[in-house]
Amino acid sequence: MPIEIFMPALSPTMEKGTLARWLVKEGDDVTSGTVIAEIETDKATMEVESIDDGKMGKILVSEGSEDVPVGELIALLLEEDDDASALDGAGQSKAAPAPQVEEAPAAKAITSEPAPVSTPAPQVANGERVKASPLARRMAEQAGLDLSAVTGTGPNGRIVKRDIQAAVSGEQPATSIATPAAIQQAPTDYPVPTDIPYEEVKLPGMRKVIAKRMTEAKTTVPHFYLTIDVELDKLLAMRKELNAKLADEGVKLSVNDFIIRACALGLKKVPAANAQFAGDKMYLMQRQDISVAVAVPGGLVTPVVRDAGAKGLSQISTEMKELAGKARDGKLMPEDYQGGTFSISNLGMYGIKEFGAVINPPQGAILAVGAGEQRPVAKDGALAIATVMPCTLSVDHRVLDGAIGSEFLAAFKGYIQDPVTMLL
Repeated sequence: MPIEIFMPALSPTMEKGTLARWLVKEGDDVTSGTVIAEIETDKATMEVESIDDGKMGKILVSEGSEDVPVGELIALLLEEDDDASALDGAGQSKAAPAPQVEEAPAAKAITSEPAPVSTPAPQVANGERVKASPLARRMAEQAGLDLSAVTGTGPNGRIVKRDIQAAVSGEQPATSIATPAAIQQAPTDYPVPTDIPYEEVKLPGMRKVIAKRMTEAKTTVPHFYLTIDVELDKLLAMRKELNAKLADEGVKLSVNDFIIRACALGLKKVPAANAQFAGDKMYLMQRQDISVAVAVPGGLVTPVVRDAGAKGLSQISTEMKELAGKARDGKLMPEDYQGGTFSISNLGMYGIKEFGAVINPPQGAILAVGAGEQRPVAKDGALAIATVMPCTLSVDHRVLDGAIGSEFLAAFKGYIQDPVTMLL
């Protein structure tokens, strides 16, 4: 019996993808681990490997096909004992996504039982665990739905993707723990310009996801903002000295590397600022995984420096350069950008003086970094010149209060203005 290969879910936000290129053709032998296709997601172009051995029997979705839904049957793989006649009628009943596809591993073609994926903590109803697929759990958490109030239509009453979509759209009632009504009521029809020449440009997948997530963030997350000025002169002097010593190692520290390190140490010093909202509870994260916004064609991505609080400046710099390069080349893997406990968006290199960034849910805060510029400052009753950089912290008021945000910014400022303390 042919093995069915489905369009995999390669990121938590992926609903559709573009089948950019087949790397095998019908009749080719395929072994476990063989890269069979390239899929363009909302984040990057990724290679998809086969899990099983066999022969490529039939390609059902041609390369270049756009907006292929996650879970759609894209190919059939013949097993060792199968012949071409086994393809007759195969896949005819599987045009729609199969429920188990929702649990697909992030970077594998779905050709066998799905591998375990990280999911939110299971909800419990009447003392029993609510049955739901990992994707349904993630979707429910993002939409603020109580899974125990959703009726499952999957096998044995399991809650699957379509049940969450029905609950969010209002077709099925569900208890909400963070009402997304504002998103549901957002306009879907927009007027076409009538008196101005225009060019219609189709939104790429990444821009669609950004539009959806930022709308969600601004309509469901109560933002407030705290701005502070920090002086950079000591940091710039130390950076120059360290770069001279690291030249032979091919490492060149940027101001952003210091900012990442200072944020991570600030979160270690003020752990209450490293929080995420989760309905009737919050999560205090025990590690400082720093997401850093990187501009790419069509939008931006936020690769993550894992456990930045435990890494030195040289390691942070090396990892960040590698991640930024992969981001610009569209080669980020899901593990490179998924997760993160705190974000940084730095527009100082573009000359932006000051701005407020939009929080990246479910994170509790994001630091917006402006341009450092020389300004007159008062020191010990006398006028002096200092290089000053404004920083604005956008805060989710559901988990962080002004006092916690201010405490974090004070710690951050201390590390930036006295950078030798980052080396202790």
